[in-house]
Amino acid sequence: MKRLGLIPALFLSTAALADVPAVVTDITPVHGLVSMVMGDLGTPTLLVDPGASPHGYALRPSQAAALQQADAVFWIGHELAPWLEGPLDQLASRAVVEELLQVEGTVLHDFREEAVFAPALHENHDDHDDHDDHDDHDDHDDTHSGADDHDEAEHGHESEHDHDHTGIDPHAWLDPANARIWLAAIAETLSRLDPENASIYQANAAIAEAEIIAVSGELSIALEPVSNRSFVTFHDAFQYFEYRYELTNAGAISMSDASSPSAARIAEIRDAVAERGVVCIFSEPQFNPGLVATVADGADLATGIIDPLGTGLEPGATFYPALIRSIASSVEACLSTP
Repeated sequence: MKRLGLIPALFLSTAALADVPAVVTDITPVHGLVSMVMGDLGTPTLLVDPGASPHGYALRPSQAAALQQADAVFWIGHELAPWLEGPLDQLASRAVVEELLQVEGTVLHDFREEAVFAPALHENHDDHDDHDDHDDHDDHDDTHSGADDHDEAEHGHESEHDHDHTGIDPHAWLDPANARIWLAAIAETLSRLDPENASIYQANAAIAEAEIIAVSGELSIALEPVSNRSFVTFHDAFQYFEYRYELTNAGAISMSDASSPSAARIAEIRDAVAERGVVCIFSEPQFNPGLVATVADGADLATGIIDPLGTGLEPGATFYPALIRSIASSVEACLSTP
């Protein structure tokens, strides 16, 4: 959903244009990217508290009020947070709403239903080699370039059999190529709302893109030595990171929407740990580690924690580079364990 608010010409006074837009974001990674673009001009409001799961969330009154006052809202989209569509329609009707999964050029991967993943055929896609071409990021057959129409999937926390597991995996912020594309979209939207500061938004976005390119290049080099070592994740949130850095994820205990796995799915993962030479299993701070312990029981596995939302990292303009560095560091450490 990308809804562009209409601003009547008679309200476009010089005083109004001098005001920095009130901006709201859904999750910390998006908040971080918007913060990079806004710089010293302002601070966006964050809806989903750090440490909370975006797959299901109840807004506090202050957060609902922020939506009512928003000039712009940036969110990942329905696939990640279907619960947010109602508040956006009811409370943010006057705002420009930018659904980042719908931004043209975004690299999208299909939702994976299987517990155990087929070995991926990766292509070389170092960020420092392709940063001038946003259209060369199709890394496997399920990747979509651009904002395709998508099936609506109901995401919740019941049994996995109660869900329509189709459509797009929403964890697209974990591919730095998408972060770079979104920076440009964020700067464009803010520039339309605040033309007097357009040059600042554009300059900030360019600086942020250069930083992300540099960090991503560093991660490609750091992760290459462990790229062929297999691991298992708690939930299927990391395939964008996996494809970008050519990592070997053997499977996920829970699906992308973090729905509760069946006993059969857990059994499949336990079998894969032995059959695929898995050396590490990752838990996440948002979820109960009990299922991870069940899978790891009796297996000689290293354990680590990776967090797609960067719980514990400081929100703001330094967040996104810190997030991808943190994930890479945890992956490298766990996969390097003898």
